[in-house]
Amino acid sequence: MFDRLLKNLLSSEPEEMLDTDARVALTALLVRIARSDGDYAENEKATIREIVAKRYGLDEGLAADLMHHAEVLESEAPDTVRFTEAIKNAVPYEDRTSVVEAAWQVVLADGDRADEEDALMRLIAKFLGVNDRDSNIARKRAEG
Repeated sequence: MFDRLLKNLLSSEPEEMLDTDARVALTALLVRIARSDGDYAENEKATIREIVAKRYGLDEGLAADLMHHAEVLESEAPDTVRFTEAIKNAVPYEDRTSVVEAAWQVVLADGDRADEEDALMRLIAKFLGVNDRDSNIARKRAEG
């Protein structure tokens, strides 16, 4: 699974992702955000598991399994620019704005917005093609 997904992420023209690949890729992006400040805290992991369980209708075990696959993919995935651009090309805009909201939930999970996380969020929103207005709306929803 990872070979096919990584090949698609690295392709100059990514194909539309299979639903299972998109789930892993989007979860891996959340893992990358959580790891960006050098402190992959348990509350961030729990937030990601809760997000994916709710988003995809998964029980606790399946959410944990998805997290495991996402952590492996994140460690092998290309740089954030290519990673997010590949997701942008494969995921509709509405889903990308909800990914930005989920990403803000992860950033806010530990109660500390590190400069690295803010910088990465600006980059991710930009490369996902989510405009500043929609990213700010997503952040406010995540805060609420």
